[in-house]
Amino acid sequence: MQNTYIARQAIFDYKSNTVGYELLFRDSLNNHFPEVDPDMATSKLIIQNYLHDDIATISMGKLAFINFTEHCLINKYPLMFDKDSIVIELVGQKEPTTRLLKIIKYYHEKGYKIALTEYDVNDHWDVLLPYLAMVKVDIEKINPKRLHPIKAKTKALNVKLVAEKVETKYQLQSLAEIGFNYFQGYFYHQPEIIEGQTLTPIKNHMLHLMSETFNTPLNYNVVADIIGQDVNLTIGLLKMVNNVSTGVRVEVTSLKQAAAYLGEEKLKQFVSILALSKLASDSTDEISKQALITAKLMTSLATESAVFKEIKDFAFITGLLSSIEIILSMPIADIMKSMPLAKPIENALVDHSGLLGDLLLLTTNYIIGNGDNIDKLIAQFSLDAKFIQQEFIAASQWCNDLDL
Repeated sequence: MQNTYIARQAIFDYKSNTVGYELLFRDSLNNHFPEVDPDMATSKLIIQNYLHDDIATISMGKLAFINFTEHCLINKYPLMFDKDSIVIELVGQKEPTTRLLKIIKYYHEKGYKIALTEYDVNDHWDVLLPYLAMVKVDIEKINPKRLHPIKAKTKALNVKLVAEKVETKYQLQSLAEIGFNYFQGYFYHQPEIIEGQTLTPIKNHMLHLMSETFNTPLNYNVVADIIGQDVNLTIGLLKMVNNVSTGVRVEVTSLKQAAAYLGEEKLKQFVSILALSKLASDSTDEISKQALITAKLMTSLATESAVFKEIKDFAFITGLLSSIEIILSMPIADIMKSMPLAKPIENALVDHSGLLGDLLLLTTNYIIGNGDNIDKLIAQFSLDAKFIQQEFIAASQWCNDLDL
């Protein structure tokens, strides 16, 4: 049986708040639409994944943008979804027909949000505008300056403009000025290095805490001392102790005792997650979530795969720091000066080298569906592709449950 996968790509507003995720059917781990009928692709996406709640989990409570052809709409596939959980992306149309207009009206009246994805600045699409929630524009194909005629129409009808294939934050800013409301692309994966930037004391403190937590053996005295310098971390640690205690009241007499009560594994994850949340800003919220999912997925793969077991202890912290360059807007080499990490971790983060680097590369590219070498790595390390998909979904659910 051929495996199928869901690749996802976040859609943001101007303030970098995640609006939703476009979910894309893949029949391999390469990030391109397979050579199959689009109707079949949507059917597989729904049947093989939605029935197991995978789509809702991967979307992490946000809108799921799902492609539907006219044929899929006629067969009422979208009705399998709650109208408040999805956006119907209309694909495969070169021009509106009387039948298509009737179908779009039907879903609009039922309260579904509909996005037009084949927009080509032709006036014949105007007939659909009153029933649309969004119009998506591929900025690689259409010069945004050609959109002036439609901007007034969409604004009057409260139809949002979505820019696809945005590659830089400079593009995002320019597109926002033109009138786009939402943005989709890899711009949030590109680090914007600020020359001469230095770490603030609080950020340096957090990085120190994260690196100290993953030392072996763990020095509870040092960890407790660092936590004790931050009120929020102290409160968080005490809450964590209360959450893991099994009906027995734990009388905490010191932070060291609280840290020791949790044990190394829980303490490492708790401290690093809290530290990451303090390092991140609103503009890097999606990146932080991806780092958490990467950390969890890397840990699962390293635990279950014999070939990666030797780096199991490094997996979580490596995944968690995988986006630190973007979060801090500093070169990774400079950040490493503030973090005395084990050499395999540093090598993996700086240039993806070594076994740990292979695992990091595989995991990060899998999550965003953007890797030409993923199939090769899976074959090289004899990994089970279906297991990776299951663990990705579990990691997404875990991240969502953290509610950070």
